[in-house]
Amino acid sequence: MRREHPAPPAAAPARPVASMDAYEGVFDGATRPIAPADACRSFPLGPVERRRASPGRFDGAVRIQPGWERPVHSRYVDPLELIWLSAARRLGLVVRRDDSIFSMTDGAGLLALGPRCDLDPDDTLAQMVFHELCHWITNGLDSYGERDWGFPLDDPDDLREYACQRMQAALADDFGLRRFFGPTGMFREYYDQIPADPFAPMDASPREAWICADGRRAYADALGEPWGDALRAALGATQQFHRLVRPFLGDYQTEVPDDALPSLWAADAPR
Repeated sequence: MRREHPAPPAAAPARPVASMDAYEGVFDGATRPIAPADACRSFPLGPVERRRASPGRFDGAVRIQPGWERPVHSRYVDPLELIWLSAARRLGLVVRRDDSIFSMTDGAGLLALGPRCDLDPDDTLAQMVFHELCHWITNGLDSYGERDWGFPLDDPDDLREYACQRMQAALADDFGLRRFFGPTGMFREYYDQIPADPFAPMDASPREAWICADGRRAYADALGEPWGDALRAALGATQQFHRLVRPFLGDYQTEVPDDALPSLWAADAPR
């Protein structure tokens, strides 16, 4: 049976309220908030609203105890993060945040990433996990047991970094996600210059020839075990989300004031 609320008093004229965010009224336990300056009308509460508003016990089927706090039984996780955290775990890696570093592996299954506040607006956990997996593949299966995939700390221009980016671009291309999965940091400049053929050299130097050849080798390794199935599953799921989100981009508006950046989901054309 439909339950009707009593009609509001005829003598009380309706006055619109633009927002309740700054509203400073009080609850009397039986009516809607009463404004100090009559900012809105006072309406009788229905039974559900009464339960929400009452600060203590009331006569009815439900009892609300003063000081009660809602129990939390689960945690919301961004679906894309869940996918890539699962991919990392499937491959034997546990991801943790560490305020003291940007990224690091300990050679025993830990992949540590810096805090979210250190990331750029277009950085994601998915992108960072994918990039680290590409490092592992490029540097070889045994690099799992080495700190930072075996990269020496005193060589900022290790050519394997660029081979990794070539392979990363090729894997992302297979799912139409090259721009979405671009790496962060200073190496992004090289990544953005990779041609449509991810293994085509940008010049005739022996350096570029080695980078492209090693990137192609790493790409072939990525398709096999132990990485292939986990990568295809995570990249495929990301592609599905990309397709699902695209129709909503036309009406999207960020909740961040004065933010003119478009959504990262608009970075690649759908495939």
